[in-house]
Amino acid sequence: MRISVFYRCISVVLVLLALSGLSACLQVIKPAKQFAAYQPPTIPDYAQPDNWAAQPTRRDSADVVPRGTTLRDNQQQALADVFYVHPTTFFKRESWNADLADAALNRFTDNSTIRKQATVFNAAARVYAPRYRQATLFSFFEDNTTNGQDALNLAYSDVKAAFQYYLAHYNQGRPIIIASHSQGTFHATRLLHEFFDNDAKLRKQLVVAYLIGFKVKADEYQTLRPCEDSTQTGCYVGWNSVEWGNEYPPFDGGIATNPLTWTRDTSAAASRLNLGGVPLNFNRIDTAVVDAKVHNGLLWIHPPKPLGYPRFLLPGQPQLRHSFHIADYSLFYLNLRRNAQTRVQAYVSQSAPRP
Repeated sequence: MRISVFYRCISVVLVLLALSGLSACLQVIKPAKQFAAYQPPTIPDYAQPDNWAAQPTRRDSADVVPRGTTLRDNQQQALADVFYVHPTTFFKRESWNADLADAALNRFTDNSTIRKQATVFNAAARVYAPRYRQATLFSFFEDNTTNGQDALNLAYSDVKAAFQYYLAHYNQGRPIIIASHSQGTFHATRLLHEFFDNDAKLRKQLVVAYLIGFKVKADEYQTLRPCEDSTQTGCYVGWNSVEWGNEYPPFDGGIATNPLTWTRDTSAAASRLNLGGVPLNFNRIDTAVVDAKVHNGLLWIHPPKPLGYPRFLLPGQPQLRHSFHIADYSLFYLNLRRNAQTRVQAYVSQSAPRP
């Protein structure tokens, strides 16, 4: 495959602004061999700082704020931690799973998802974001073999190991936010099953889980429940942004929280409740950028007028062109930031010893 063709297809997947050539692109990013035929990348050692995209004790992309704003990084004074699992940033066909030694991939991850999603939480919590051997994008489109699931299982084994290391060496009993997007939410949902749902002690440390950009059921867990308002703790929220009036079959029927009201009812919330979105170039705040309404497990929005909030055009599936998956965080950046602070404050108040 010519390099120019590969990168043209990858740019379509990343920038997601055109419909042409998506079926061909899907084949371009399909690994050439079966999962079992590849030698997996080296298992990460989470005692090594390089295997973390963000830690609060060093300078990294989770420390920044949108340019030209008065927002501030407050990690050094924060009373809680956030364990953030980033979405898919690996699209190549050389392997089913990313190699943490890929410096170019790590830079891309840091400059995209860490900078534009994980920074939402740096006012409320210390940010811990592991690098992990993420499954390549095609893993979510592999229906005929177990290759995709095998790749996702390997990726989850890293997320689990990173969380175990975090608990043993960094947490020290502090309140925890779990936050994620897309593939990250696929793994974070499983993480909550294994570590929080049936562990009352650890569950007491959970401020909230932001399980955004993937289908999570309202009855996903035996004990954990969806949040019903803006201050509830020990619960989870999530949404998948779709153009108003459209369905989105992969995520229909999942949990949908309206980030403008933090409720799950179906009342339309006006754009004036949107404190501000931050576009992909991370250089401004757009107030009242979109409205929002819960519908059948989706979050309906009217398309934003400012540039920088792209649609998500799934390769080979132009019928799903109404999704704003890429912008799930950026459209509600300031609402998310404020809510994380609010829930941490509520958690601390509830946990304070009474006279």
